[in-house]
Amino acid sequence: MKNRLRVLRAERAWSQADLAKALEVSRQSVNAIETGKYDPSLPLAFRLARLFGMRIEEIFLDEG
Repeated sequence: MKNRLRVLRAERAWSQADLAKALEVSRQSVNAIETGKYDPSLPLAFRLARLFGMRIEEIFLDEG
């Protein structure tokens, strides 16, 4: 699943560590989500959406 996480994070000048701390996950988890190696759980996707003030569908793009 593609996502806009890296772009959204960069727009706010946040490091992966900053985002990880806000989400209470590891920096490695943020990296894995950004690179498409890991799809977040639904609760984590909702936390991301709330943090960025967006809908989940605006952050994560279905490749189908």
